[in-house]
Amino acid sequence: MKANVGGIDRILRIVVGIVLIAIALFLDASWAKWCWVGVVPLLGGLVGYCPLYSILKINTCKK
Repeated sequence: MKANVGGIDRILRIVVGIVLIAIALFLDASWAKWCWVGVVPLLGGLVGYCPLYSILKINTCKK
């Protein structure tokens, strides 16, 4: 697995993931359970790899 997520993209994924998970934890709305999808960008940002980027041949890492 070669890193394909870097820089600003990585930071944005982590922030968006944390915000979505926080909404899922603290908001008592019927749609808040869908915010658990925030785990996906959070893990992608922490690991630095996105499988969809591999399929689409996108790389935001500096070489």
